[in-house]
Amino acid sequence: MAISHGYIELADSLSSCKVLVVGAGGIGCELLKNLVLTGFKNIEVIDLDTIDVSNLNRQFLFQKKHVGKSKAQVAKESALQFCPSANITAYHDSIMNPEYNVEFFRKFMLVMNALDNRAARNHVNRMCLAADIPLIESGTAGYLGQVTVIKKGMTECYECQPKPTQKTFPGCTIRNTPSEPIHCIVWAKYLFNQLFGEEDADQEVSPDTADPEAAWKPEDTAARATASEKDGDIKRVSTKDWARSTGFDAVKLFNKLFKDDIMYLLTMDKLWKKRKAPTPLDWQQLEDSARPQEETPGSGLKDQQVLGVWGYCQLFQHSVETLSSHLQEKGEGAELVWDKDDPPAMDFVTAAANLRMHIFSMNMKSRFDVKSMAGNIIPAIATTNAVIAGLIVLEGLKILAGEVETCRTIFLNKCPNLRKKLLVPCVLDPPSANCYVCASKPEVTVKFNVHKTTVLALQDRILKERFGMVAPDRKNCKTFFGYYYYLCVVRLHELEHDVEFEVVGEAPDKAPTPPSNQEEANSITNGNKDSAQPSTSSKAEDDSDDVMIVDSDEEEAASSATAKPAPSSGTKRKHSDAETGETSTKRPRTTQQSSAAADNDDDDDIIALD
Repeated sequence: MAISHGYIELADSLSSCKVLVVGAGGIGCELLKNLVLTGFKNIEVIDLDTIDVSNLNRQFLFQKKHVGKSKAQVAKESALQFCPSANITAYHDSIMNPEYNVEFFRKFMLVMNALDNRAARNHVNRMCLAADIPLIESGTAGYLGQVTVIKKGMTECYECQPKPTQKTFPGCTIRNTPSEPIHCIVWAKYLFNQLFGEEDADQEVSPDTADPEAAWKPEDTAARATASEKDGDIKRVSTKDWARSTGFDAVKLFNKLFKDDIMYLLTMDKLWKKRKAPTPLDWQQLEDSARPQEETPGSGLKDQQVLGVWGYCQLFQHSVETLSSHLQEKGEGAELVWDKDDPPAMDFVTAAANLRMHIFSMNMKSRFDVKSMAGNIIPAIATTNAVIAGLIVLEGLKILAGEVETCRTIFLNKCPNLRKKLLVPCVLDPPSANCYVCASKPEVTVKFNVHKTTVLALQDRILKERFGMVAPDRKNCKTFFGYYYYLCVVRLHELEHDVEFEVVGEAPDKAPTPPSNQEEANSITNGNKDSAQPSTSSKAEDDSDDVMIVDSDEEEAASSATAKPAPSSGTKRKHSDAETGETSTKRPRTTQQSSAAADNDDDDDIIALD
């Protein structure tokens, strides 16, 4: 059978071209294996992570003996067993480090993303645009997946369409009036940081006396918040300072958090006129009532069992003792970092969250469910990763064959669509004229009060947080990214009272509007409605004391989208099916599926698709 000249040229191109794989997790392992088996000979792979035992169910280049080692290095060694002649370079490092600048990216003919967070995706997107190198972006969320191609001047970049913002709750909801299990889980994670990690004023867990809904006078009612006689009066001091003064005594800590603080909340009587009031817990009473009948283990997997109240009390005590011991071992001034894969840390959050759920009349959750919500995990499915990795290589072959115009955005569905397809290719969209990242002149206009906004706020809140800049100064932007951004500042004396700054052409960056049916929102009792609004008044939503649900390091989750949500105008974007030519509306296909998530290692390869 004759072999076409084009095929021979493509085969030669595979053996000579240099490609970069960013990420060596679920998709990255499958991708690296596919590349060497397809004939790619010069591959560089970078990943900052190390192998955890929970990776082994789907990251098949790793074995139990590799736990604790560099993902990139072990992936390289395993891939070479498929093709010993391949030249693979591994970097155990962050792709966002300055040494991986635009000159580094220009070494490659093609970059393939297998990332797990939005910040890194943004960064690689900008580097590839600056270097004018094609980028294949990908991601999975459970059974759903997506692959798309980004080429400067031809297609939309990763940031052309706004991504859904991560959900936030007012601080007074977390501290005073939780109505959903996730509120208690967030509170427990903040409590971990207050006790054992880096203290953050925005993550306070004590009752919020500034709650605008409470509208009380502390000097008139503080005396009613009686502390336990055993522990003496507990003053309103930092949780960490108080815990240290007790030597991290688990029983005293329990009585402060779950008895005294709750009794203090009860003095804010206006909070409980339309809500069921919380019920304080007392360690001694619980211990006395638990003695006749000890906790008996339930049936099923341990992580999927829901313990009784005394069971979570014991778990709380054991985890506090273990974590305080770890803290002492690290020495003076040391801090622990919360990790859902660290058993004592996960035990602590599970116990504290469930005890708070019980206090506020919610059904308690299993360790499995708490971990899913705390880590914001969507199950990572091995077969989904394999399909997406295969599609990445197919799109890469089109690019190397000089057929970029035939590349597609491909969606992997959980169920066949009306045309009985699981894989749906869509024509790539052209660049957005309003994108400040890939426009020919990257320019953005921001409105803010120049008399009130500090230089630090400009750097941190606007340049770094809002625009995702790593090194926001003139020298570093040119050296690192290879190009400048032009920031046009509109000088204003005042914006709306709840708006810190506004990017021209976008909706104001402010808190969400209160629910339209205020009567229904106010009548919701604790934990009995899944879609309940944060249990604070509409006034509370004007407060800037909002708190994030998910970690910054694990901010990927479902909100780390590679897909492009609909424009802010609310109109649906139509996309042509590449085979039939028919137009179809891309619609949101994944949501925050906290309770249905798997007990796995990270937010690996997770995106929000539409």
